[in-house]
Amino acid sequence: MKNLILTIISAILFSSTVLATTDNSSDNFTIPHGFNSGETISSQKMNENFQAIQELLNATQESLNATQELLNKLIELNNLSVEELKWYLTVGESGTLLTSPDGISFASMFTGTSNTLNGVTYGNGTFVTVGYYGTILTSTDGTSWAPKISGTSQSLNGVTYGNGTFIVVGASGTILTSPDGTSWTSRTSGTYAGLNGVTYGNGTFVTVGESDAGTLLTSPDGITWTERSPGSGYLYGVTHGNGTFVVVGNSGKILTSQNGTSWTSRTSGTSQRLQGVTYGNGTFVVVGTGGTILTSPDGTTWITRSGADTELNGVTYGNGTFIVVGVSGTILTSSDGTTWTSKPGGTNALNGVTYNQ
Repeated sequence: MKNLILTIISAILFSSTVLATTDNSSDNFTIPHGFNSGETISSQKMNENFQAIQELLNATQESLNATQELLNKLIELNNLSVEELKWYLTVGESGTLLTSPDGISFASMFTGTSNTLNGVTYGNGTFVTVGYYGTILTSTDGTSWAPKISGTSQSLNGVTYGNGTFIVVGASGTILTSPDGTSWTSRTSGTYAGLNGVTYGNGTFVTVGESDAGTLLTSPDGITWTERSPGSGYLYGVTHGNGTFVVVGNSGKILTSQNGTSWTSRTSGTSQRLQGVTYGNGTFVVVGTGGTILTSPDGTTWITRSGADTELNGVTYGNGTFIVVGVSGTILTSSDGTTWTSKPGGTNALNGVTYNQ
């Protein structure tokens, strides 16, 4: 800025030499016409000098505007909260945790645990992931993680957020609740069955689990739970979308419900174990063993899709993209649930995935 000011002052004084220089030769400025003492100054030369100065000022202003725009963007980026920094986040074997801003490139984050992580969710500005031996970790940015006291040594398998409450479910009927992801309270589930998945929708929490009769519990608040009768078979995943709950389980089992109380069995067209389910962009997507991927617009009619010939454990939707994760670091992405693309995800099994929307 000092060189610029000197240049303009010297130009006004009609210097006939290079009036200012910087380390960059492209910043040199020379006035078109110099004048000797006593020389008559023509209006044309004067106008050409002023025009040159004006062009310098215009170029300088453009540069200043560009610099200010860049500075504003940097300030804006610096002030971004986790609500604005959108991440896909997947967890898995041996404390593995990967993040991605675009669903294409995934980076490994340090979690501070070697315990396998089974589930992950986002709510109220906080990521929560759960796993073996009562492990609960939280993060506000997806990068720095802190362990929390769960009060249990049971394996924790699933986690969701709804109605201002985090709900964690796990082995031996374990259910924990928290308003903030930090302080956790054990709740009575009324079952000793292992609970695998949990979701929230239509004012109701639904969790599913393992028993010959098919364990399924509902709750309006995460505190008081009621056992339902979904029929036989182990159940592994549950979601809510478009006014419908969808539950998936062993031997291709798919159940749907509008209210969480009355359940209807649907034909999946597969005998594979179905382990994960999500809803997005008007489509339900189910994943399972044998690389199984199923899609449905309504939860009733299902179509088999081609993905990967490996066990798939979890699926989520965010920012126009479905993300599926599975064993051996498998990551698949799709914009429509029909065509899938493989992405590098390492070698450890990935069990759960979320997006902070």
